[in-house]
Amino acid sequence: MRPIGERLVIATHNSGKLREISALIEPLGISVVGAEELGLPEPEEIGNSFADNADLKAREAADLSGLPALADDSGLCVDALHGRPGIFSARWAEDSVGNRDWMRAMEKVWREVEATEPDGDPAAHFAAALAIAWPNDGQVETFDGRVDGTLVWPPRGDKGFGYDPMFVPVGHEQTFGELDPELKHRISHRADAFRKFVAALKE
Repeated sequence: MRPIGERLVIATHNSGKLREISALIEPLGISVVGAEELGLPEPEEIGNSFADNADLKAREAADLSGLPALADDSGLCVDALHGRPGIFSARWAEDSVGNRDWMRAMEKVWREVEATEPDGDPAAHFAAALAIAWPNDGQVETFDGRVDGTLVWPPRGDKGFGYDPMFVPVGHEQTFGELDPELKHRISHRADAFRKFVAALKE
């Protein structure tokens, strides 16, 4: 993979994602800046997959900032709901004016799961796509990640964001909302994609 340079735009307006991705990037000796800090707009996610959406966000941030840009698109995929909310995970949290209420989103997921699969521990996974784009020439590379687990109710913990408080990763008893952030950064879907990204950097 071509060199990134000393500065990288994190193409997200989600403060939780910005913290998490920054924590993964900074040990590489690359300084990061968020898209919101640069005044970049938040593009509409019109792709048909996580990779499509990560790609378009990275391209727009790179072109507008003149810097390499890293974007993530991720979401919760529930087996009983045939993979929903999936790429619409953030939109399930939005009200009529675009404000996001993650408790409402989690309640919606759980209501639909109970209606579909009332017994047992609902299987789910978090999926992520990480895309890096360079300005001007349109080059983009994408890396996928995944972590499997089950859903719980009621939500537990306040250390994560989004659907984290209702997701227990395989091999653990705590939700992503309860786990120490350092541990989550090692086992999450985003960390899985990031390992592939770092491996490509070293090639």
